[in-house]
Amino acid sequence: MASLSAQLSIEWQKSLGGTSTDAAYYIQQTNDGGYIVAGFSLTNNNGDVTGNHGGGDIWVVKLNELGNIQWQKSLGGSSTEVPRSIQQTSDGGYILAGKTFSEDGDVTGNHGNGDYWVVKLNELGTIEWQKALGGSNVDDAKSVQQTNDGGYIVAGFSASIDGEVSGNHGNDDAWIIKLSVTGVIEWQRSFGGSGSDRAYCISQTIDGGYIIAGETDSMEGDLFDNHGSGDFWVLKLNSFGEIQWQKALGGIGIDQALCISQASDGGYVVIGTTGSGNSGNVSGTHGGFDIWVVKLNPIGAIQWQKAFGGSAQDYGNSIEQTGDGGYALVGTTQSNDGDVLNNDGLQDYWVLKLNHLGEIQRQKTLGGTNIEWAYCLQKTNDGGFIIAGRSDSNDGDVTGNHGGDDFWVVKLRDYTLSTQSPQAPLSIFPNPAHTSITLQIPAAESTLHVSINDLLGRTLSQRTLTNGGQIDIAALPTGLYLLSATTEAGQVYVGKLRKE
Repeated sequence: MASLSAQLSIEWQKSLGGTSTDAAYYIQQTNDGGYIVAGFSLTNNNGDVTGNHGGGDIWVVKLNELGNIQWQKSLGGSSTEVPRSIQQTSDGGYILAGKTFSEDGDVTGNHGNGDYWVVKLNELGTIEWQKALGGSNVDDAKSVQQTNDGGYIVAGFSASIDGEVSGNHGNDDAWIIKLSVTGVIEWQRSFGGSGSDRAYCISQTIDGGYIIAGETDSMEGDLFDNHGSGDFWVLKLNSFGEIQWQKALGGIGIDQALCISQASDGGYVVIGTTGSGNSGNVSGTHGGFDIWVVKLNPIGAIQWQKAFGGSAQDYGNSIEQTGDGGYALVGTTQSNDGDVLNNDGLQDYWVLKLNHLGEIQRQKTLGGTNIEWAYCLQKTNDGGFIIAGRSDSNDGDVTGNHGGDDFWVVKLRDYTLSTQSPQAPLSIFPNPAHTSITLQIPAAESTLHVSINDLLGRTLSQRTLTNGGQIDIAALPTGLYLLSATTEAGQVYVGKLRKE
């Protein structure tokens, strides 16, 4: 069992922050090989933090490839701001989404009681524009992504029935906003029922629509077939924000989905936490709360589900498909039994690498003797992973803590994925192409795991080809794309595609 952990190795780790509470919620590799991190900071201008406006600020940190700070920005006003999502944009800048209670400092246009706050930064972290969006009740943005047309899609939840919000069904609704490239609302939709319904993650799908993951405890309005006190909630929207299908997944307890992504077969993988034991859609639980991963087909039917954890509390937060067709995920564990090996203290980061059927291939706990919370995992271009969260330890795997909770950023190397065969040329026909392409590699391989990425390295589409076959690219905008095809043996082929 030790070899399962040894295959995942820390390359470097960084504690970032000051003497108060600092927590990193999202991280992404940037096009220069470094990283952009966004989180919450209560630190009043000491340690690594400068420019705090008072209360709690959004703290954005740009790291180089070794985790050293290149620049940092505190964004907000005299009240509290909390970020949940940041991404590099096609112009080299960044789009950020979270929540604001301020009406001063960097914030204008707040409607009251907390608004979505969407901020566009340039490549050096300077604000280009910002929008406070919502109504007179609580509005909280959890996820943002740049869309194929250069605009942005934002997801979260709202209890408002005024301002920019319309169509609320009662209590919290999932509130989805499509913005133009300059932050102007193009459309907005409220989804839910009379209970509490929230969206935590959104991404654009290969057909130009959107996939959303969150939680629901409603059984009317847009919903049906809720299993208990709270379910995973997955919605598929078309490009205009209209529901194509939706699924409530779970059991008799509390189930909360926090992250979803499209898989290479056109389906979806969703991660969160289940407290339902073995009931409803949930089986294989270990006690307390478990990490719950569900693989859906393209129309939302369950293909497989897995519960991971031990006898204590385990929480799932972030998942991505890997180049071999499997999945990497991060969560937080209090357990030291069941599926969990070598917990370092009260609560650790927990990283798992799964195969394509959701079976554990390798895993690693990360932390010290105090409490660590992992919030985000992203693939890196060397086959490893970057993880962000918070830690108040200063021992074990953690060094450099400034006091209280710090941003804790960990770069992992996956020796199995990062020691694949060297990359080889990938032939793409036709190229340029309009609607579909065929891939050709020198060796005869029956299965290829194909990834289509933009020039910033963001994955736009993944699929698995068996015994050849064409790839539909009609939904991709005109432009240049990077393709990689990984064989079952681990050989990687790469090429460039021009879509016309």
